Amino acid sequence: MVCNRSRGKHRNNLLRKGIDIKHEFVICDQHLEYLAKRKSNSELFSFRGVNLYVRCLAIIAISLLLSSCVKDRVLDEIPTPAGIHDYSFFVAGHTYGAAGIDNEGLHPPFVEQWDYLNTYDQLDLGFLTGDIVSPNPTVQDWIEVDRDLADLDVRTFFAVGNHDMENRPLFEERYGSTYYSFTRHGDLFIVLDPNIDAWSISGDQLTFLQETLTIEAENSQNIFVFFHQMIWWESDTIFSQVAMNSSAGRGDDVNFWNVVYPKFDILENEVYMFCGDLGAGSWSTDVMYWSEGNTTFIGSGMGDGPGDNYIIVDVDSDGVVNLKLIALGDDPGAMGELEDWTLE
Repeated sequence: MVCNRSRGKHRNNLLRKGIDIKHEFVICDQHLEYLAKRKSNSELFSFRGVNLYVRCLAIIAISLLLSSCVKDRVLDEIPTPAGIHDYSFFVAGHTYGAAGIDNEGLHPPFVEQWDYLNTYDQLDLGFLTGDIVSPNPTVQDWIEVDRDLADLDVRTFFAVGNHDMENRPLFEERYGSTYYSFTRHGDLFIVLDPNIDAWSISGDQLTFLQETLTIEAENSQNIFVFFHQMIWWESDTIFSQVAMNSSAGRGDDVNFWNVVYPKFDILENEVYMFCGDLGAGSWSTDVMYWSEGNTTFIGSGMGDGPGDNYIIVDVDSDGVVNLKLIALGDDPGAMGELEDWTLE
């Protein structure tokens, strides 16, 4: 799942499995190099001239930081702002880039957006909706992704894709659960993993989803749901006109419309679902938009070049959502409005 945060500072990995929100502190490479260069631990832990209260706080903070160097994770509650606030987040799919290309880190034109994102007003979160790394990922691939994301000033969450899950044990060892949820700014965020059961949400993951909605939906305004595959795609619906990057791993009887969607359709909340398996090549659709009932469906991605894009979501203090389609390159508005890509 999760998040790399801040330049040269420890990264926050936010985790929610079931209903208890947790986060872990993971020391970054720069800190390890920094500590290695110190002459002694006593130099790092020198508190002369500092009052006892501050010393105690410093000791606690350093203990948490150092304990993150070991394999066992340090868990604590996520600090969450009270009430509703103006805020924004981005959603980016297929961020390893063009199909068949193994970039060092994320798709370079996307990384070039860092200055834009770091200066975007009220940007608070980010979500990568799968195929974050190229096929057959290694530890080095994830290290390169983490290094790129370390230069972003917001927490970034992972919704895993089929390529990311070609080495599931590696991912889970580094980042934890592949499905989770949390609330923030009065809204509910849910990340799902369709790779577990051939694009269906079933078993423990379905139980998790139902329990999350039962407990959290009533107290939330908007619900944002993230996954990689376009699990709402069916050949006999309007979505059949969308050319996905791939249908790899898709079962014959995906349970989105008969099991998953009804759980959201009965809610009073506005629901926004994001998938990220578009735009990898000339054969695939760059972006799609559709609204049905209380649910808005958004698909996006990158890798092909001219149609590379991601989404920024602005939420005002009344909970009203504005979706922006951002084109990679010099002109963020080059692809028009997201609604321009409504299926017909």
